[in-house]
Amino acid sequence: MSLNIKKLLIVAVIAAVILAYLLFDLDQYLRLDFLQQQLAAIHRFYAQNTLSSWLIFMAVYIAVTALSIPGAAIMTLAAGAIFGLTVGVVLVSFASAIGATLAFLV
Repeated sequence: MSLNIKKLLIVAVIAAVILAYLLFDLDQYLRLDFLQQQLAAIHRFYAQNTLSSWLIFMAVYIAVTALSIPGAAIMTLAAGAIFGLTVGVVLVSFASAIGATLAFLV
């Protein structure tokens, strides 16, 4: 694949993700009131699927950060509420660093 096709593919994927974010109103899931309403369900899922919860959270945080989608501050607060201070800080630190690196590369 030539370099131009790779660049176009990257731009198309980023545009598709942003378009999906806007079309499906995914912003509603990155609001503090939504997280407060769902906190009990999130804690139940976390108790049953610890590693999966960490990986899902990091993947979403990386995507939000890499694509500069509003909501990283709420996700940072959510990490502390869901995972606790220590685990939350570690997850957010790694995810934000990876997301920022990807945003720079894009």
